[in-house]
Amino acid sequence: MTSAKKILIYIDADACPVKDEIYKVADRYRLKVFVVANSFINTPRDMDVERVIVPDGPDVADDWIAERAVPGDIVVTQDIPLADRVVKAGALALSPKGKVFDEASIGMALATRNLMEDLRSFGEQTGGPRPFSPKDRSQFLQKIDQIIQQLKRQGFSV
Repeated sequence: MTSAKKILIYIDADACPVKDEIYKVADRYRLKVFVVANSFINTPRDMDVERVIVPDGPDVADDWIAERAVPGDIVVTQDIPLADRVVKAGALALSPKGKVFDEASIGMALATRNLMEDLRSFGEQTGGPRPFSPKDRSQFLQKIDQIIQQLKRQGFSV
């Protein structure tokens, strides 16, 4: 008899504004969390949180996460190319603002990102994203809880 695959959470941790919220949710559901960064980040000691420090370099943390994320996993990231890789692997990608990246939305998100990058490369002032707000934090908490409940209904375990 095999047991259901456990839900894992991966955090693309550099500049992630919702790490504390993730720890609270993970503690409530008793989920394992991987905090992936290329420098030391404080993590709770009394929970199932594993700090993963990867070498410096472009996309090293992204590669580490993308190589491991599978269906039933949640990846919290602001990085659209990483979200694309995660979605293609069958895992769920969630932005710190509570936006779910899935098969339906990732193409548009990538196209928008690439357009903005092209505009900036031509010297256009694009203004950047709006600041992170309490509403974003609330939306993130609501969405990660919904995702965990959805994964549990699909047969993944906590």
